[in-house]
Amino acid sequence: MNGFLNTLVDIFREPSVIIGLIALLGLVLQRKSASDTLKGTIKAFVGFLVLAAGAGVVSGALTPFGDMFQHAFDVQGVVPNNEAIVGTVLTDFGTQAALIFFFGMVVNVLLARFTRLKYIYMSGHVALYLAAMTAVILMANGFESWEAVLWGSLAQGIVTTVSPALVQPFMRKVTKQENVALGHTGNVGIATSGWVAKLTKGDAAKSTEDLKIPSGLGFLRDTTVVIALSMGVIYLLVTLIAGPGYVESELSGGQWFVIWAIMQAGMFAAGVTIILAGVRVVLAEIIPAFKGISQKLVPNAKPALDVPIVFTFAPNAVLIGFLASFAAGLIGMGVLAAVGGTIIIPGIVAHFMTGGASGVIGNAVGGRRGAVLGSIANGLLITFLPLLILPRLGDVGLANSTFSDADFGVAGFLVGNAANWGHVAVIVLVLGSLVGVLVGSALVDRREKRNNQSEDAGNDAAPEQETQPVS
Repeated sequence: MNGFLNTLVDIFREPSVIIGLIALLGLVLQRKSASDTLKGTIKAFVGFLVLAAGAGVVSGALTPFGDMFQHAFDVQGVVPNNEAIVGTVLTDFGTQAALIFFFGMVVNVLLARFTRLKYIYMSGHVALYLAAMTAVILMANGFESWEAVLWGSLAQGIVTTVSPALVQPFMRKVTKQENVALGHTGNVGIATSGWVAKLTKGDAAKSTEDLKIPSGLGFLRDTTVVIALSMGVIYLLVTLIAGPGYVESELSGGQWFVIWAIMQAGMFAAGVTIILAGVRVVLAEIIPAFKGISQKLVPNAKPALDVPIVFTFAPNAVLIGFLASFAAGLIGMGVLAAVGGTIIIPGIVAHFMTGGASGVIGNAVGGRRGAVLGSIANGLLITFLPLLILPRLGDVGLANSTFSDADFGVAGFLVGNAANWGHVAVIVLVLGSLVGVLVGSALVDRREKRNNQSEDAGNDAAPEQETQPVS
């Protein structure tokens, strides 16, 4: 018996194995052929190993950068980057994160089935990152593994169900349809962009797409190029400030500091590219399997897809949003440096993805002004929100990276502070949120049913014109 239990522990300790099992379950339930089932399971398993390897490359590039930044400015520099910190989290809490990820998807489907929020969260990679954050917060605050999986899965399901609903009113303006939603951990910041664009009363008719961007800047639409160039500039600047002597004696092993800085930036970009390749392989197997299950269980479901789904609607807004969001991040970093304490260094990936989407949403609501101001709001959010969760990440929070997007900041702040108050506070928070979603959905259903009944009664009471016979 002990040998059997040890075997189970070994299986569920490896998140890559769990990911493979999830793919296997989905394919079997869809009655795929033995060949397709075997191929999909192995590709999901290997894809997750690729993802983990990329996270290791990114972490390796960020570690010396944090040391160099701290030496240069005599402060702690933290780079918000989901891939980097997830690599660290999965080392210690991979099993809990994988189980929260899986059961969180189940909760998402159940809530979508029995409430009005018909959103199936299809962005599996950021859902995994959210599960990793939830796992580390709960485990670092004294929860047992089963407790972390139970309450973490419920919290994950609630967040991934409610988050797309925040952006959906603005998504309609972008896509001009109702059958697709946005599923990303930057949704709070992206929705904030829409709200800011609406409040500032920009003119949606003055679209960013009427602007002409020089063809020479077209390379900025390539994620890998943007990351490599941006991190290259940042690495070189910080290297010069820290001093070539310090870099060559403490970090580069005697290698010329310029080449070392360029190599580190290239390694960072390569790590992100490896991660994205692994994510594509994993999602290509897991998401179709889970989507097939959800379509059978949830009528009228809307897929909540990753942020690139909106990029094609306003390519100029993507570039403007990225630059505005990144500029806001630099301003926020300057403010933090001026007041002292932990500095949040703008994370290139987060500002490109969420800033670009914020630009598209802001442009659809308020034109050019909305795209710029909305993206600035997003940039400020993802600069200051990470500060709220750093103290709740335990030893992981001592690393030179943290979770980047706005949803991490909001959800992590709520769950982290509740966990700090005690187990009961977490239970109250999760169950209270669950009841709020269910009751709110029921009330809306009742109101809509009452309105429909009133309309039907009004139609029935309308007097019919009678034709008088002619005598």
